[in-house]
Amino acid sequence: MSSNSNYYCSLLKICTETRNRSQAKKIHCHILRTIKDPETFLLNNLVNAYGKLGDLTYARNVFDKIPQPNLFSWNTILFTYSKSGNLSDMNDIFNRMPKRDGVSWNSLISGYASRSLVTDAVKGYNSMLGDGAANLNRITFSTMLILSSSQGCIDLGRQIHGQIVKFGFGSYVFVGCPLMDMYSKAGFVYDAKQVFDETPERNLVMYNTMITGFLRCGMVEDSWSLFHSMREKDPISWTTMITGLTQNGLYKEAIDLFREMRTEGLVMDQFTFGSMLTACGGLMALKEGKQAHAFVIRTNHMDNVFVGSALVDMYCKCKRIAFAEAVFKRMTHKNVVSWTALLVGFGQNGYSEEAIRVFCDMQRNGINPDYYTLGSVISSCANLASLEEGSQFHGQALVSGLFSFTTVSNALVTLYSKCGSIEDANRLFNEMNFRDEVSWTALVSGYAQFGKADETIDLFQKMLAHGLKPDEVTFVGVLSACSRAGLVEKGYHYFESMVKEHGIMPVVDHYTCMIDLLSRAGRLEEARCFINKMPMPPDAIGWSTLLSSCRLHGNLEVGKWAAASLQELEPYNPAGYILLSSIYAAKGKWDYVSELRRGMRDKGVRKEPGCSWIKYKGKVHIFSADDQTSPFSDQIYAELDKLNHKMIEEGYVPDLSTVLHDVEEPEKKKMLNYHSERLAIAFGLIFIPPGLPIRIVKNLRVCGDCHNATKYISKITQREILVRDAVRFHLFKDGTCSCGDFW
Repeated sequence: MSSNSNYYCSLLKICTETRNRSQAKKIHCHILRTIKDPETFLLNNLVNAYGKLGDLTYARNVFDKIPQPNLFSWNTILFTYSKSGNLSDMNDIFNRMPKRDGVSWNSLISGYASRSLVTDAVKGYNSMLGDGAANLNRITFSTMLILSSSQGCIDLGRQIHGQIVKFGFGSYVFVGCPLMDMYSKAGFVYDAKQVFDETPERNLVMYNTMITGFLRCGMVEDSWSLFHSMREKDPISWTTMITGLTQNGLYKEAIDLFREMRTEGLVMDQFTFGSMLTACGGLMALKEGKQAHAFVIRTNHMDNVFVGSALVDMYCKCKRIAFAEAVFKRMTHKNVVSWTALLVGFGQNGYSEEAIRVFCDMQRNGINPDYYTLGSVISSCANLASLEEGSQFHGQALVSGLFSFTTVSNALVTLYSKCGSIEDANRLFNEMNFRDEVSWTALVSGYAQFGKADETIDLFQKMLAHGLKPDEVTFVGVLSACSRAGLVEKGYHYFESMVKEHGIMPVVDHYTCMIDLLSRAGRLEEARCFINKMPMPPDAIGWSTLLSSCRLHGNLEVGKWAAASLQELEPYNPAGYILLSSIYAAKGKWDYVSELRRGMRDKGVRKEPGCSWIKYKGKVHIFSADDQTSPFSDQIYAELDKLNHKMIEEGYVPDLSTVLHDVEEPEKKKMLNYHSERLAIAFGLIFIPPGLPIRIVKNLRVCGDCHNATKYISKITQREILVRDAVRFHLFKDGTCSCGDFW
């Protein structure tokens, strides 16, 4: 071997290490000009350099010009094709090889394994055995084990394990680690432990792999025991424990171990910081999160996209969205995970419009969404009841192929349910190739919001028949449907089945549904007894629910008790004062109404103003009661006056008991006529083309009189009117509402 060849090989090695393809080509040209007949050794190194630099054409050209290629030449070009995934040329080269060794077979098997072609890899492995067991080595077994693990082929993995023992490779650490990893990923952690125990010489990698296996299977105590038994630990050992504790929800323990690792003076990497920040977010531990942030800056990890994304996520979970956005803006590198962390953070903190803006900015920056990003932005549209934007993202899901992901299709079912298009939600649900518990729960909740009790219960029963386990959210939907349809006995049955049949302990939301179920049905004393037996007191929603039904049924005694309880729980919640005022007003006790109003004024309690809005041509039009600010006010009020005359002719009688002011009857009627939802409906009748539903959103619950009036409007105009209030959906059509009389 000449000194020139060694010199050129050294230069080519530098080119591959620095990924400098153009420099490698210049060296190649220099070789051709200065060396008449390059040695096979030098040409092999050229093939290897081009292969590692990803230039398959040049690698193959050099190989084809080797006068007498040796086994290393063939293996080099074979490995190049194997690593690049060019399986057709890989097979061609392999079949033309005059001689093969273990490296040749390993390259063939690795090529198939890298493309998850289990059958071809197994065929290659069996052919390798047929060519002689001497070809087998630790790389062969490691490749087959990693393939078995990644594809969930535990039976294949067990067969390979048997061959490992048979051919004497059981003591090899390089084989033991992927074998342990395969067993633990498949949930066979005791098999992994047996491999660990039977390996005579265990290194740090084996210990770290076993700890990972324990933590992956939730065996935290075993992982702690093994961790503490280690004579020496590297930073990966510590990071493995911190990550596993975080993944098992033991956030405090993860933070404590991070502090201990820091005290030991060990080097921390992106995974250490990422897990620590996840733990801080899980505990909403802002102080510790800020300390970790400062340490990230001091150790120069701020430019790491993984750490930056974890910081954004941590601040979002700690409800410091401004901090999250500031970190995001300072990130020099952003990927889809970074953008998604900010988008999800906005959505989970109630800033759904900002979440949609972030998604649009992400696309303008050339970042394509993944299934989780798209599912999250669709969820934000659902929270806004924004069918227009949501439908656009539905189209994007179809075009991009992301609709096939359950996360995206579940979000779309939720979107259409929350936007009142329950038929579209049902159609999407039926089109899904795979449905999980979230899919079923989304549709169950959608039907429940519409008050469609029969459909809700039927769907719930089908969910159980498919062997799926309902969760807390599913039962909230079922109990809500029973409540809105007045199905008291069925509601009791499902409530009791939560613990007896499904092992789910009711939480305050379920008790609130039961309070609603009983009080809506007029069984107010029974509701009071139920509350007195509850393991925890109702929250503000529970008391408000009871108080609202007391207003509906005119029960002053229970109403006073509910109002006092609500005022004690939340002294500045206006619902306790307003709903009790309604009961007094309905009974004509205006002195008590005035007294309650003075109490509100003295305590600084303010009623949230009612408003309704409707979207038309991309613009949201917002209305409050007696609103005169719209440029279309004259048309709107004229339309309402015209409708009011027709409604009276059809038999409409205003419910004046909902007016909480001691004024004359004509004034009460006038006040009812111009509630915010009626103004929004009139706007929709004027501008939304016939044949399209009119979609209204209201921030408060629709009052009883407006609910009744909208029935008449839908009959007179022959229009579908969909109203989403603070409690549920109301689909008005042909003089009826989807919720019946249990509004």
